[in-house]
Amino acid sequence: MLPAPESDQLGAERLQKLIAAAGVCSRRRAEELLRQGRVRLNGRTATLGERADPARDQISIDGRPLAPRPDSLTLLLHKPVGVLSTCHDPQGRPTVMELLPPELRRGQGLHPVGRLDADSRGALLLSNDGDLTLRLTHPRFGHRRTYRIWVEGHPRPATLERWAAGIPLDGHPCQPVRIRLLGAKGANTRLDLVMLEGRNRQIRRTAELLGHPVLDLQRVAIGPLRLADLPEGSWRRVTPSEVLGPD
Repeated sequence: MLPAPESDQLGAERLQKLIAAAGVCSRRRAEELLRQGRVRLNGRTATLGERADPARDQISIDGRPLAPRPDSLTLLLHKPVGVLSTCHDPQGRPTVMELLPPELRRGQGLHPVGRLDADSRGALLLSNDGDLTLRLTHPRFGHRRTYRIWVEGHPRPATLERWAAGIPLDGHPCQPVRIRLLGAKGANTRLDLVMLEGRNRQIRRTAELLGHPVLDLQRVAIGPLRLADLPEGSWRRVTPSEVLGPD
């Protein structure tokens, strides 16, 4: 049996980081696997916070050896309505992975970065880069997300001011939103929203509370990455020069 790694071992990294970097799952999900006792290190159950060197140590999840780290890959996908932002669905509903060619569905470790609910469409990132996933999902990095939405009715200026200030949800305050009126058509209004946070169905819940339910929601940009003319259901690779920093 190989010796258990020491915290100061050269080349050692935290297990959750290694698992995420191998494309198995996000770092947060890797922490859950460690807490559940599903990760073994050199033949024994590993614990959260331990470090290892994949060149020297034996790491396995549910009895399967941790695969070598794949080449870093990030895709920008234009998700259609009705497609789930997940790798697998036990109910057999369509997922974003089914929009990719077979060679990218298997062996690349790709997983959605963040969420876009099934009723919404637009920009979604898929990546096997755990560090990038953390940078894009943790609030401290402050990545803006831009949305174009249609709502019922014609919100008054005072209503838009309330929305921009941040409407509390579930008893907790929300961050301010940059909101811009784009125009109206018939009984409906089109808005542009720029947000720094993304709670579960936050836009839809806020619009409902304000009396203007969302009819259509499209995320058009994540940080500097914009959909532009990318067709719905299509994807493209994100180049190294596009790796996101604070914007």
